[in-house]
Amino acid sequence: MSETVEFRAGGYRHIPGVFQYSAGVAARAGFEIVHARFRTPLPLARGFERIAEHLAAERRPLTAFCACELRSPAPFTEAGFRAFNEVYVGTLSAWGIFKDEVNPVARSNVCPAVAPPAEPALYAFSYTVPAADAGPTAVIAGSGEVPEGHATYRDHVIRLGDLTPDGLREKARWVLGEMERRLRMAGLTWSGVTATQVYTVHDLHPFLADAIVASGAAAHGLTWHYCRPPIVDVEYEMDCRAVRRELVIG
Repeated sequence: MSETVEFRAGGYRHIPGVFQYSAGVAARAGFEIVHARFRTPLPLARGFERIAEHLAAERRPLTAFCACELRSPAPFTEAGFRAFNEVYVGTLSAWGIFKDEVNPVARSNVCPAVAPPAEPALYAFSYTVPAADAGPTAVIAGSGEVPEGHATYRDHVIRLGDLTPDGLREKARWVLGEMERRLRMAGLTWSGVTATQVYTVHDLHPFLADAIVASGAAAHGLTWHYCRPPIVDVEYEMDCRAVRRELVIG
């Protein structure tokens, strides 16, 4: 599918993805996306409660919730990942967001390699607010080095098990290309991006200049989270966003 889909109740449109998340979101005309990070990640249930409280204080409906960043204890098996996602989308269904197996919410879900949480936690989230004068704003969901939508992940991982500098470079270039595809669908290029994040426990330096910086992806710097992607055998993940408002909340 080559077009975004409007989620009018939320004030945004989304890039179709898989059932557990969309590939990205962009604000509709008359709205902008705001990014908010918790000072300390909150366990999933409490995190959703805190998001609901924040949206109520902002006088925004629950459907304004458009993206989130999760932290998990360790990479999941494919069966474990499916089971987790079925629980996760239950909240989105209750909020009137997930309907008919379509999930408009963008997401990243990664696993800190040092001091991981004891259970899945919410690290950050994004939501829409009315804004007549806002330029384009968007959040691009995290992607590892594997095409989504297949029956399995492992059978399609780019350079499966190859942690050599050349293997990691090819993984990074594939992910960069996926970020650029999603940005185009959101109506953006790297020049409009305000934050770029990479998640890996492997050394970026051999390919940082030619596979990331030279593309324009790090024009405002690059945030490297020492985390693993959420599925066993996936080694490198990236996401990005274009927003003009960033909050840190308790």
